[in-house]
Amino acid sequence: MSEGIFIGGGGPGYGQPQHLLLSYANRHGLIAGATGTGKTVTLQILAESFSANGVPVFLSDVKGDLSGLGASGSAEHKLHGPFTERAAKIGFTDYAYRAFPVTFWDLFGKKGHPVRTTVSEMGPLMLARLLELTEAQEGVLNIAFRVADEQGLALLDMKDLQSLLVWVGENRDTLGLRYGNVAPASIGAIQRRLLVLEGQGGDRLFGEPALDLADLFLTDAEGLGRINILAADTLMQSPRLYATFLLWLLSELFETLPEVGDPEKPRLVFFFDEAHLLFDDAPKALVDKVEQVARLIRSKGVGVFFVTQNPADVPDDILGQLGNRVQHALRAFTAKDQQDLRRAAQNYRANPAFDIEDAIREVGTGEAVTSMLERKGVPGVAERTLIRPPSSQLGPIADATRAALMGMSPVAGKYDTEVDRESAHEILQARAEEAAQAAETAERAEEAAKEEEREFRAARRYTGKQVERSSARSRSSRSDSVGEAFAKSFARQLGTRTGQAVVRGVLGSLFRGR
Repeated sequence: MSEGIFIGGGGPGYGQPQHLLLSYANRHGLIAGATGTGKTVTLQILAESFSANGVPVFLSDVKGDLSGLGASGSAEHKLHGPFTERAAKIGFTDYAYRAFPVTFWDLFGKKGHPVRTTVSEMGPLMLARLLELTEAQEGVLNIAFRVADEQGLALLDMKDLQSLLVWVGENRDTLGLRYGNVAPASIGAIQRRLLVLEGQGGDRLFGEPALDLADLFLTDAEGLGRINILAADTLMQSPRLYATFLLWLLSELFETLPEVGDPEKPRLVFFFDEAHLLFDDAPKALVDKVEQVARLIRSKGVGVFFVTQNPADVPDDILGQLGNRVQHALRAFTAKDQQDLRRAAQNYRANPAFDIEDAIREVGTGEAVTSMLERKGVPGVAERTLIRPPSSQLGPIADATRAALMGMSPVAGKYDTEVDRESAHEILQARAEEAAQAAETAERAEEAAKEEEREFRAARRYTGKQVERSSARSRSSRSDSVGEAFAKSFARQLGTRTGQAVVRGVLGSLFRGR
């Protein structure tokens, strides 16, 4: 394993090797540039290099092109000539075609192994973001999660949450005394948003078996890090679902992994493509938490690379955490574009050999202005770098090849069959049935008492036990409705359940194993 990974050639004639030091790869990074400037290929060669050095990778395949990582490049490809010429020009002497170990994932289970989490693990903060809830609606959602946590109601899939919200609405008066106002209109709005999410296929995200994070850290028999590829071409049709899922996964890594300090190489590198979707219309509180995660997760050995068209898409507080940068060309057609271009140039350490702003405007496809962290974490001087060619296939693989790779995957069959164990929906349903049976029994007893009283008054029956009116007493003790019986049972449990709520992390996700 070398100390760094080869990015390309810079300097005069592009003959000076440019490296990203593995020991600083967990200081995060940025890949930016306009459409068609080579961002995807840069992401591909970085994933190859991390894998070759035994570092697992997680990335999202927005266009389908990155599935080619699982197949070797070919001398028959139309770009074989230009690739070999570029490799010679930048001094990439050991350039050769090869495939890399890949694991395909897909929220919809079509182009990869199904990937799921539970509603409880997602947490109210990110779920509210996913559903685009108002502050009042988010408050009601938090109450629902608090009740579920305190009562030990597992929220595994969508129907669990829907059933819980129905119960919260039916018992809003009792809950309101402890947690605050529960407006029926807010519950209705949340239920409608859940229906919309279900129509987009988002319900498939929730369920079991949930993703085991250990499956993202696998290496193959040769010691190469597995490249986890999330099929996102269909998922991108629901941008909020895409961004929320990746944010949840990042938060799970943050909450789960132990501290490792400054390792010689990252434990995992996470590429967040189309990063602007994470920050579009995001409240400041959420951006602050993402900045906190980005700042702290590096000590857990995870490097995060944001991939976007414009560096301005990333908030400044987070942009300041990204030490390794690859800036492809930016177009400056409008006044705002020119302002963004100037700001992008100001983020680099000046190089007296060229003007950075002009370079960002002029670099061609497959070329970029790069700056990698040097020893002691010092930002490197900006260089015009010719990015090295990929060793794996450029472009998507055939469906048959994908299916074959999935069949050989170390997680093949592990997530294919969905499990529906007892959870909030079944528990609440059972409680409601018990309450209904109790109410029916009480109603029958009351009717029998009334019949006995009528017979006594009609002097048709006398047992010597009828000495006072019992209708008021029996009515108060036996006439509870199903909802009232359930509410009283819940009210009695509130005091004993206080303090038993599960612990949630910085982004509201559930600590595993709690």
